[in-house]
Amino acid sequence: MESADHSPDQGADRAPYEPTERRIARLTLVFGVVAGGAVCAFYSVRFGAGVVAGALLAWFNFRWLKDALDGLTRASTAQAGSAEARVPVASMFLLATRYGLIAAAVYAIFTVFKVPVLSMLLGLCALGAATIWAALYEILHPTDR
Repeated sequence: MESADHSPDQGADRAPYEPTERRIARLTLVFGVVAGGAVCAFYSVRFGAGVVAGALLAWFNFRWLKDALDGLTRASTAQAGSAEARVPVASMFLLATRYGLIAAAVYAIFTVFKVPVLSMLLGLCALGAATIWAALYEILHPTDR
């Protein structure tokens, strides 16, 4: 039975990957906070804060990429039979500037709070770790899609 929130077509298109996207987003934050807490406890508060800041930036990067690609997908689906395709400006802005925004945030955190850049780079790796963990979960817990 289809839920009231989604049309049958939308639910069929979105259902397979939405749980994985949510899992990656959630795990990015969890890994970053856990690693940052461990680094705070065993090494340095500034280094631990940098790991958490990097994980937050990785989470923002993931959300911006997801939102931009969702916008492009919706636009391309809506314009499937059209001779002139228009790309949403917000989607293109997020795709084009997300790395620049992250670099600017890293620079600001480094200069204002004196947080080591290496710690923020390590925190950015939380997205990769979350993606690997989510992929392993999908392999070990397959569902019929």
